Amino acid sequence: MMAWLQMWTIAITALSVSLAVSDSHFPLVEAEQRGEVEIVKKETHRVLFRQKRHWIWNSLYVEEEKPVLVRYKIGQLKSSQRVDVKSFKIEGEGANTIFQVDVNGDLFVSRSLDREEKNVYHLTATMFDGNNQLIENSGEFVVQVTDINDNTPVFPKTYNGSIMERSTIGTKVIEVTATDADDPTTANGELRYSLIQDRAISPFEIHSTTGVISCKTNTLDRETQSRFVVVVKAQDLRGMTAGSTSTTSVTISITDANDNYASFTRRIYELQVPEDHKLNEKIGTLELEDRDEIQNKEPTFTILNENSKMFNIELSPNKDGNLMLKQALDYETKSIYTFTVQVRETLRFPADNKNSAVTTAQVNIKVLDVDEAPLFSQPIYTFNVMEERTVNNIGSVTARDPDRANKTIRYSILDKDCPIGIHPFTGQLSTQRTLDRELEATHMFQVKAQEEPSGLESFVKVNIIVQDVNDNKPELNVDEIFVCENDRTNTVIGTLRATDKDDQPASFTFSLASDNSNFSIRDYGNSTADIMVKQGPFNLDDPKDYSLDVRISDGGSPLQASITKLAIKSCRCDARRIPTQCKASARRMGVSVHALIAILLCILTILVIVILFVMRKRYQKDSLVSMKNSGEIHEQLVTYDEEGGGEMDTNGYDVSILSSACHDGSLLRHPDHQHPSLYAMVQKHPPHHHLAPPTACKGDMAVMIEVKKDEADHDRDGFPYDTLHVYGYEGPESLAESLSSLGTSSTGSNLDYDFLNDWGPRFRTLAELYGVDGPEYYHQY
Repeated sequence: MMAWLQMWTIAITALSVSLAVSDSHFPLVEAEQRGEVEIVKKETHRVLFRQKRHWIWNSLYVEEEKPVLVRYKIGQLKSSQRVDVKSFKIEGEGANTIFQVDVNGDLFVSRSLDREEKNVYHLTATMFDGNNQLIENSGEFVVQVTDINDNTPVFPKTYNGSIMERSTIGTKVIEVTATDADDPTTANGELRYSLIQDRAISPFEIHSTTGVISCKTNTLDRETQSRFVVVVKAQDLRGMTAGSTSTTSVTISITDANDNYASFTRRIYELQVPEDHKLNEKIGTLELEDRDEIQNKEPTFTILNENSKMFNIELSPNKDGNLMLKQALDYETKSIYTFTVQVRETLRFPADNKNSAVTTAQVNIKVLDVDEAPLFSQPIYTFNVMEERTVNNIGSVTARDPDRANKTIRYSILDKDCPIGIHPFTGQLSTQRTLDRELEATHMFQVKAQEEPSGLESFVKVNIIVQDVNDNKPELNVDEIFVCENDRTNTVIGTLRATDKDDQPASFTFSLASDNSNFSIRDYGNSTADIMVKQGPFNLDDPKDYSLDVRISDGGSPLQASITKLAIKSCRCDARRIPTQCKASARRMGVSVHALIAILLCILTILVIVILFVMRKRYQKDSLVSMKNSGEIHEQLVTYDEEGGGEMDTNGYDVSILSSACHDGSLLRHPDHQHPSLYAMVQKHPPHHHLAPPTACKGDMAVMIEVKKDEADHDRDGFPYDTLHVYGYEGPESLAESLSSLGTSSTGSNLDYDFLNDWGPRFRTLAELYGVDGPEYYHQY
């Protein structure tokens, strides 16, 4: 029983699937039979079995911009299923806001729509029964917004066009385009173009659908009217009267074509030009009038008579004619020029002014007299002069006064060091000194020609080419030559060549200037010669130096020859005559005159410097001696409470001035005697302990200094020269400590310093300070 039930269930399921598949097309066929709109079927998810859709859709349309006071119905959601109690749910664009549905499936619009904002809304619908069970799955439907003519045409930009004058009929000028936001597939968005005509007849027309503006005449003339402004109207509804319109202005410029002849502004041009006017410079301008623009102004000038050799016409920046000077003017030869000038132009079109254009004009030129500078017969002068000769007539430089006055010309050369002179009135050139081609082959200078007495002057360049004379002796040109100890007779030991500073080709010949027992010369006649061994033997130990005197002749006219002593080294060579050991030959060295003068000047300068140095030393020595022997005493006030810096004190004070007071005649008891210094007398220690120390100059150096200071203060004729020095510091580097006598007791020392006399002259002062006996040197004040 169970098995039978299972088989029955399978059979029923299979039959249901078959029916579902076969019935899936029924609604479509049924809808076609009823003339209904397309039935939309859409599944929200994948299912194993295709389900039959029962939605029945009609086309849904909403008119744009329709006022909505209350919502209004635009259609109904329908299903072929018969359900007494049902409800609907919509989703999608504007669902439940713009579009609303009630329980009966009626679809309402709640506000006004704008097709230009959105023209199609896509929504889906779902149907439920009273138990809120799904009866119809979501199906898609479309609400279309229908267009109304609520937008006017718009021109997106400003248009400007151009066309050349004399263009043919139908030539395109510009294309204008307007836009309309309404539906372009309907009459609301279809535009038509037209021109709004004013009272004047426009030479242009416009295509009604494309908006192309073209020319409808071939007589456009820029010179008559160079710009047109046309008004273009765009109208929708295919140009019907009820359609919306919009207008724009289009500016059309007429471009220029060369359709007018250039015309002279005058029939006669009067010009004046000075006779010294520079070549290829403007004399005057022949103005032209051309109605065409300057880029289309293409005149061609022609001078009709032979004056075209004297004058030329070039175009100016403004396309006028600049009259130019081709040849120099001369008032004395011709003072007036008259000629005719013609102007032509090649045009693409017949000229508008062919009957009124002035194409020929007469030019009258008056030449003005000018006092001109002298004029040389040649632009440059070149002369040849033989070197080493004095030439009185090299040639002449001539100039003339181009004016009728024919003033006298005076010549001169600007370069003061020029070796060439010139006659001031004839212009004849001559040499001031002989010329040397080897030093300077060409002399270039300027000659000035000056009128008298006005002073106008001009210059010309003169070249003097110095021609060569055979005046230089040939010079030997040879490499170092050596002879081997084992060289035999007729062995070639070197080749002779020569050079010559002269420009003339030389044919050098070589020969011996004096007999030589060891060598000979073989001349080949081609300006070369070989030195050959005449007789040996040669020995490296031989103290004799080998040489030969070579005589060279250049074969010129006059003949020049020279004799050169050629030194030859002696060498010890191997089998291939390669020297292995050589003895340098003594060469005669020569010094040029300039080098010798330079050496003598250097020696003389050194001698002068040495003499001046010796004289300066001697003068300093004499000055020192005279100062020491002088009777004048410069007193210095010295306080010995500081010692010098020891060995590190390199700027110690000289106390010889104080000691010199004892050598002065005014302070010595015996002027003809040499006595020890005052310091020695002050610090004198007796050589024997039993002798009492003498008193020095009233007993104390301080007393002596005070006395001398007092004398200096009361001396009205003396120059105050008191200097205070402080010697209260012993140098830290002094290993001998203090040597000052002021720091030593006059009675407490028992040392004998007589040995200082044996130490030489450097210790003489110290010996006098410590090692002098006897009271006979006491000073008196």
